[in-house]
Amino acid sequence: MQAEKIRVLVAKPGLDGHDRGAKVIARALRDAGMEVIYTGLRQTPEMIAEAALQEDVHAVGLSILSGAHMALVPRVMELLAANGQEDVKVYLGGIVPDEDVPQLLEMGVAGVYGPGSSTEKIASDIRASISTQPEA
Repeated sequence: MQAEKIRVLVAKPGLDGHDRGAKVIARALRDAGMEVIYTGLRQTPEMIAEAALQEDVHAVGLSILSGAHMALVPRVMELLAANGQEDVKVYLGGIVPDEDVPQLLEMGVAGVYGPGSSTEKIASDIRASISTQPEA
């Protein structure tokens, strides 16, 4: 038996209307062999958690440029937990002040990536944190 493809939901929560970075990441993850679902702009945390549940993803990548990451990320994680998806890894990309990174990691965010981050490193980090081996 072979491992299933890693499924990643890429989402743009909040009112931020700039999605070029999210699209670059989505393409890079597809090129790295992952299955990517892109939700589009202006998603609420509830919409993101519901899509993660419906799509049965291994990871959620949030792209936030608006500065609302300390409000949006905890809410998405809370909703994932409420759906029984504590095992879904959450990654954050965008404009995140250095002083916020330790708190985000402490709350369970698997990785935080700023402008200029290597897409190869992001894909590698996701692959390293997610086991898709079939149950024996």
